Amino acid sequence: MEWHDLEHMTVVKLRETAQEKGLTSVSGKNKAELIEELAGVLGIEKPHEELTDTTVQSKSDLKRQLRELKSQRTQLIEAHDHKGLKAVRRKAHGLRRQIKKIHLVAQAK
Repeated sequence: MEWHDLEHMTVVKLRETAQEKGLTSVSGKNKAELIEELAGVLGIEKPHEELTDTTVQSKSDLKRQLRELKSQRTQLIEAHDHKGLKAVRRKAHGLRRQIKKIHLVAQAK
């Protein structure tokens, strides 16, 4: 059994498995707590999370990066560097999407 398997189990199934393994007071715990304890008993390590997913950037930082990419883009157009241009455009596209997500979250609040 792996961490991935534990995440896909229902809370009821996790509680049953925890009771079979000898864990106590499982009825008052949520899914995340049950997964942590079961993983400890079964010797399963939690997979590492990438730092990029947990890093939160402000909208102004993203806009600053976007302005820098725009200046790089004009230089690459003049140099006729198509590979570099494509990379810069893709990066700018990702930044614009992040800015839009931040904006939509702020509007929802």
